[in-house]
This record gives sequence, C-alpha cells and structure tokens, in this order.
Amino acid sequence: MPTARRTVVRLAFCVLATGFVAAFAADDKTSGAASDRFTPAPGRPHKLFAEKGVPKGWSVRAWDDVSKPGPEDAKWIVDEDGVLNGSEPRGTWLVSEKEYGDYVIEFDWKLGERGNSGCGIRFPARGDPAFDGLEIQMNDVRYNNGSDMPNQLTGSFYKAIAPKKQVYKPTEWNHYRISFKGPLVKVELNGELIQDVNLDEHNTPVKRHDDTNAPPLKDRPRRGHIGFQELSRGGSHAMIRNVMITEDGGESK
Repeated sequence: MPTARRTVVRLAFCVLATGFVAAFAADDKTSGAASDRFTPAPGRPHKLFAEKGVPKGWSVRAWDDVSKPGPEDAKWIVDEDGVLNGSEPRGTWLVSEKEYGDYVIEFDWKLGERGNSGCGIRFPARGDPAFDGLEIQMNDVRYNNGSDMPNQLTGSFYKAIAPKKQVYKPTEWNHYRISFKGPLVKVELNGELIQDVNLDEHNTPVKRHDDTNAPPLKDRPRRGHIGFQELSRGGSHAMIRNVMITEDGGESK
C-alpha cells in the first residue's frame, strides 16, 4: 500500500478509536449518576436506599390500603448515616415502584419499645400488603401491651404463621434475611432460621382486621411490590439500614 494511503487509514482508525473511548466514558458517567435506579443483572446484589434524603423510586402510601396516599406530609428519610427512618406521622407503607418475583433481601432494623413495622412482599398496587401480599412482621411485644398472638409478632407471616422461635432483640439492631423462590420462603432472623415455608401448603383463609377473609397464603401473588411499614407508637420510628437485594438467582439457602 502506498505510504500516503497507509497514513490516511491510520488517521481514520485513530479518530474512530478516540470517539469510541469518549462515548464509553460519557456513558459510564451517566450510569454512575443514576446508579440508585439501575437494574442489576440476575444474581447480582444491589443496595437499596444508597442515597440520603427522600428515597427515589419509592412512594409513601396508607398503611391499610396502598392505593391511597399516606398521611399529609408523611416522609421516609435516609439520614447522613445511611439509615432509612420511618415516617412522622405514623400509619404508612414505603412502597417500591418496581415489582419483584424471586429474590433474596436482607437488612438491619431496629425499633423502639413500642415499635411496629414490617417488610411487605409481593403485594399488588392496592389493598393491604399484610393480606393481599405477604408481610413479614417486625414489632416489639410491648406495642400492644403484650396482647399480640405469636402469629402477630416479629418473624411471623402476619396473622398466618408464627415463627419457629422468637429471637428478636428489643431496641437493638436485628438482621433479616428473607428468600423467595416460587412458593418457597425462608426467613432468618439474627442468623436463626425461623420460617421455612411452602406457601402452596397453606390453604386456610386469614382474617383481616375487619374479620373478613383474606386469601390463603397459597393464593397470594408470586410477584409484586416491596414495602416497609411504619406503625410505631410512643414517638419512636422504625430504623432500617444496609438493605441488599439479589434478584432471580439468589439462592434460598
């Protein structure tokens, strides 16, 4: 090839390479700015609530029907230490815009002496997550002055299945690891397996707060929203941190 022609080809190649590198770098910066909203590949852990302030991609809804807005001015806030703090006033769910099916979620959480919260799982965009989806309960026995039944206390499928053992640590940080694979659900609290459930085996209707029947666990959705509840009394709030989720491929070990 003549020298002049080789020079032109080399210059063209350099221009194309430089443009590719610049475009890649720009794309990388853009994805970094939107990291809190990015969708991880299956099996890859992703941290929720990674930015301080009002959580992006989540909304505050009423505690008994998530189709309705929460109380006026109710906000959940991630503070300077990365802790998600429950709303004031109480009576809310913080609900994900995104829906999830099979996954593993784990997080630390702490309540006050009359604390009451819960992790809502696979629930639809209307109704009560505890009865129209699933709620893994988080509460202190003092919330209702000791009157709650075992299937209403920490570690229960609310009003449906009591935990195998009660290992909640009052007013301290606790750790949940909850895994879902089709009808199979496992719940670990502070390293102890407290639920190992096949939802398909539970066909008894569950009583709602108004004493009407909610669907049995076998008929609850297998895909839906995630939520965190704030119903604490006495001025305290639910505190949640280090929320990690692994979608579609996280083992239910």
